[in-house]
Amino acid sequence: MTGLLTLANGKSFKGHWHGKASAIQGEIVFFTGMTGYEEVLTDPSYKGQIIVFSYPLIGQYGIQSLYAQSDCIQTAGIIVAGLYEGPLGKDAISLIKFADLHNIPIMSGVDTRSVIQNVRESGTMQSQMVHSSRQELDWQPVQTYFFPATTTSDEIQTVGAGSSHIGLIDFHYKSSILTELLHLDCKVSIIPYATPTDKLDSLELDGLLFSNGPGDPAALQHLFPTYRDWAERYPSFGICLGHQVLASAFGAKTTKLAYGHRGANHPVMNLQTKRVSMSSQNHSYVVESASLKDTPFSVLYENVNDGSIEGLVHETLPLTTVQFHPEAAPGPADHLELFHQFLAMTKQKEGVKMHA
Repeated sequence: MTGLLTLANGKSFKGHWHGKASAIQGEIVFFTGMTGYEEVLTDPSYKGQIIVFSYPLIGQYGIQSLYAQSDCIQTAGIIVAGLYEGPLGKDAISLIKFADLHNIPIMSGVDTRSVIQNVRESGTMQSQMVHSSRQELDWQPVQTYFFPATTTSDEIQTVGAGSSHIGLIDFHYKSSILTELLHLDCKVSIIPYATPTDKLDSLELDGLLFSNGPGDPAALQHLFPTYRDWAERYPSFGICLGHQVLASAFGAKTTKLAYGHRGANHPVMNLQTKRVSMSSQNHSYVVESASLKDTPFSVLYENVNDGSIEGLVHETLPLTTVQFHPEAAPGPADHLELFHQFLAMTKQKEGVKMHA
């Protein structure tokens, strides 16, 4: 059956519809990596978005649960040029079946180059995917992921039994972050983002890792004072949304990019070493350079392509943040050293009661 993708700028694109007949609306974004569609589709940072894959053939190696970043597909819809429907290895299921299990529609045969060109020219915008048997939706205002004010029903979960006890502040974390911490001999407590401070302190943590997540960091502004308090008392590391939240907690401001950074090949420069390395990224918002003037941060990493901030370091506290994903998945492993550096900071604080 035929499907129609309509962008908020008025442009429309036809394609072949896979899945149950439906009509959905979501912010349209694009991913430029050649591989990694399994990780992308299950990455919580894509929650509610319609994803366009720039690579011309998607699905050729199926889906293996080993690479999933969460328990379900997080995107609202999937747009591809070519969709592989041939044979797969014994441990993989097809992308079509995987999407159908999660009630997520796919449109194939779409002119993805033109779709992406429209997004690059007009900026990230709302879009609709509509099956030919359905009516188009009434356009709704832009929806930003909403973080509930409290998470009282969520319990702290602890996994692993390593030598360092790390609190993973959960804004909807990627499983590869947890996997990397466990690989580095950490005991990890997964802490809901609105956990009371006294409950966090009772865990006797060695450090905090503020995770990635979807949407606008301003949705968490009611908790910025709490996060600043935590970061002033525990060695801390922020990734993606966690980077934006920590910067905001210390007085910086964030702004939305025209069409975001999403892919596995974004070059960044470490301003201390002048070393350029490739990074995996998935974000719409960035920290504004001018807003750092009255904060205790200096820029650690910078995007080579557009000069945007890719990482920060605190003047006096053991606090580092990065906009990209050092755990990659998908992407290069150039930045795994950042996890080692973070854990080294927590070791240096052993015996010092920062949270006393």
